[in-house]
Amino acid sequence: MDNISLRPFVAEDAAWLVERHGTLYAEAEGFDTTFAPLVAEILDAFVAGHDPACERGWIAEHQGRRLGSIFCVRLDDGTAKLRLFLLAPEARGKGLGRRLLETCMDFARRAGYRDMQLWTHESHRAACALYAAAGWHLVDSKPVRSFGVDLIEQTWKITL
Repeated sequence: MDNISLRPFVAEDAAWLVERHGTLYAEAEGFDTTFAPLVAEILDAFVAGHDPACERGWIAEHQGRRLGSIFCVRLDDGTAKLRLFLLAPEARGKGLGRRLLETCMDFARRAGYRDMQLWTHESHRAACALYAAAGWHLVDSKPVRSFGVDLIEQTWKITL
């Protein structure tokens, strides 16, 4: 899969992102139908009011086909939040996740953030390994019942 481009997220990508999150998480993790509406809510808020100077989303694309996403949003004046990091199964294991993560973190640094944080689940082992390799630290972990399944929720942070 050569020539994968990273382009800015546009509002027309939202329906695809909601569908992909809902479908992929249902297939891989057994998430119920409450997950996709959460993704839609996050994207609706981003489209309606993000500040492009300090908040941005990217879509990974190959020959017009979307393969993944990542977003940097403002948590507070000094902290960015990584959101909606997704890779289609056929795009995994090719370095694209690292490229998306580096793009997002580089943007956060340029936007003046001192720190970043993210929320994920322990079951996302490949993503968690990627975060650790990039210098992120697991700062909280707790069992929860979310999206119809039992999960271990995690919070990761990094100083930029």
